[in-house]
Amino acid sequence: MPTLVIFIIFSFSFYVYYKIKYFRSRRPLERRWLSAKSSIALGLFVFLFGLNQFFLHPSTVTYIVGTVFLLIGAGSAWAGYRAYKYYLPLVIEEAKQTAKNGA
Repeated sequence: MPTLVIFIIFSFSFYVYYKIKYFRSRRPLERRWLSAKSSIALGLFVFLFGLNQFFLHPSTVTYIVGTVFLLIGAGSAWAGYRAYKYYLPLVIEEAKQTAKNGA
């Protein structure tokens, strides 16, 4: 399915983008927040890759491996989302403190 391939490419691109931002950031809470966002993108990548496998090669082994990818990807995206929600207000406060201190 070409639409899944496009979404797979986008999710991997977002993963790389957030990882680059993670390594360039100097603030510790912002780094954790960006790591959570990259975890969501990587989880979506794995999930969509597993979903795409169902359409490419219909066999029993593919269904088993695809299901494992779906579960791992969904778990990673869910954990990343929870971390994202946790760190978002802390990152906003950290940005305010940094702006107030002038650094």
